[in-house]
This record gives sequence, structure tokens and C-alpha cells, in this order.
Amino acid sequence: MPRIPLFLWYGPATLGSLKWSRHTGLSAVIALVGVSAAAAAGPGSPSTIATLRGQSSVLASRTHHALLDLYALDAHLTSARARLASLQTQAAQLRNDQLLLAEQLGVTKTNLAVSQQLLGRNLRLLYEQGQQDPLAVVLGATSLDDAVTKLDDLTHVADASKQMVDATTAAHERIAQLRATIAAESAQIDTALRSAQTTTNELAATRAARVGFISNLRRQQQLKASQIATLQTIAQQAEAKSQAIQASTVGAPTDPSGTTSSTAPTPPPVGSRRTITVSSTGYSLPGHTATGLPVGWGVVAVDPSVIPLGTRMTIPGYGEGVAADTGSAVRGYDVDLWFPTLAQARAWGRRTVTITLH
Repeated sequence: MPRIPLFLWYGPATLGSLKWSRHTGLSAVIALVGVSAAAAAGPGSPSTIATLRGQSSVLASRTHHALLDLYALDAHLTSARARLASLQTQAAQLRNDQLLLAEQLGVTKTNLAVSQQLLGRNLRLLYEQGQQDPLAVVLGATSLDDAVTKLDDLTHVADASKQMVDATTAAHERIAQLRATIAAESAQIDTALRSAQTTTNELAATRAARVGFISNLRRQQQLKASQIATLQTIAQQAEAKSQAIQASTVGAPTDPSGTTSSTAPTPPPVGSRRTITVSSTGYSLPGHTATGLPVGWGVVAVDPSVIPLGTRMTIPGYGEGVAADTGSAVRGYDVDLWFPTLAQARAWGRRTVTITLH
């Protein structure tokens, strides 16, 4: 920082011994104090830059948390879309079954009508035969076997017709019952389908809003970075001017003091629900997650049967993460943590940690 209290170094006697002219000495001191005060309190002061850096750090933290939320939302949205697609397939299959049953029901109705007509005709024929004297039927036949055969044939035909009617009636009833059952299942699937569609739409809208929020935060970060760069340039110019004035008035240059930076504290982790101990491995590979998003800090590859995709977590030594990826080698209580560089991944190596799931 520029050194303002020049009078602490040079008292009145010393100033008098330098034999400055009244105008030259006084104007030099006023100029030095004015430049130093402007550098300390002006827009390029270290305190202003530190404030902007703190705000930028807060924006970075908020962006990271929002990005983790986006990974979680993307995992839930993928699951919701998969369920919606499954329900749509089931609904289409049930509609095909309903059409097939309607066709079969029409066929059984036709068969039932035909079998009933045939049974009525055969019964009428038997009745007409029954009005004759059995002896006349026998005597009118060419032989005894012929007479018995004629009577048996009529009886068998009537029995067969009755069995056909019974079978057709039973088939008609079964198809009607099955059609009613499928209609009830179709109504349930339609209700679930509407619910899944609503959930998918809500998740998609939330995801779009989160993407917009992240874009806005990143624009604010870029603006803060530009302001910090500008203020640093102003501060450097003010420091250089202050040193030049001090060198010209005092005769000895002064060393500028270092500037300090401020980093916003990392927010504490969210209240935990449960903790589990896992074996973690660091990795650094480009690409996309299982849900299609680009990989980034906080992406954790998990076994979905142990940690469901979309689960938020706090990892000691790593920070906050979200279960947003899978891997063929990630099984059971193993997790992979993404790092931006291979050196960071190697530094993490493989270690056992107790993580908190949210």
C-alpha cells in the first residue's frame, strides 16, 4: 500500500534543515499526500480490490453449488424420461391388446350366433324325427345298422352343436372379462403416464431455469474479473506515481507493500442424512457423464445400486459432489472423484473416506 504518514519520517526540524523553498516543499508534500490518499481510498485501492475478489469468490461458490444442483437435476430428469418412455410403451401395448380382444370378441359373437342356429336346427330335426314311429324308421331303413346309424347321427350332431354353443359362450365370457381387466390396467397406466409427463415437464423447466441461473452467475464472475483487472491496473499506476513523487521529493524510493486478497469462506456442508464409508479414487478424463453433461469438479462416479444418481454428498478433503456418473469398474462401495488435472488425481490417489449423503 502507498505510505501516507510522511511526517512520521521527517519532523519539522528535518524539513527545515532541507532548506526547501516554501512553495516547492509545500506543493510536493500536498501532491504526495493527495496521490497517496487517492490510492488508498479510490477505486483502485487494495480494499476495493479485496472486496471485489471476495464477491467473485462468493459467485464462484454459488456457481459450483448451482452446477452440482444441475448434475442432480439432470440425473433425476433422465430417470423420469426413462420411466415416461416405459409407461408410453406399456400404454401402446395395452391399446394393441384392446384392439385384438375387440376383434376376438367380435369373432366369438359371430361363432356363438352360428352355433346357436345350428343347435336349433338340429333340435328341430330331432323333434321331427321323434314324431315318427321308431319301428317305421327301422323298417324304412335298408338295414338295421342303417336305422341305428341314422338315429345315432342325429343325436351326435345335436350333442356336438350343444358343446359348440357351450364352448363359444365360455370363450365369449373369458374374452369379455379379459377386456375389462385390460381396460382397468389401461386406465391406471394412463394416470401414471400423465403423472410422469407432469414430473418430466417440471424437472425440464427446473433444469432450464438452473442453466439460466448458472449462465447469469458466470457473466457476473466475468464482470468481476474485468473490474478487478481494471482496478489492479489503476492501483499499479497510482503506486508507481506515488513512488515517483516520493523519489523526487525525499530523494529515496520506498518499497511498495504487498496487497492482500480475500477469499470468501467456504459455506458449511448441508445437514447430513446418513454417512457411509467408501473407497475413493481420483481420475481426470475429458468427456461427459452418464446423463450427458460435461464432466466437471464435483462429479462423482458411483454404483447406482448403492448411491442413486442425483444424490448430493460431502466428501472430506474434496468438498461437495453429486452422483452424476457411472463406470464399469465402479462397483459396490467404490467411488471415482473427478479432478481437472492428472496431477491432482494422482495426488488424491486411492483413499478410504467417510462421506455424508444429503
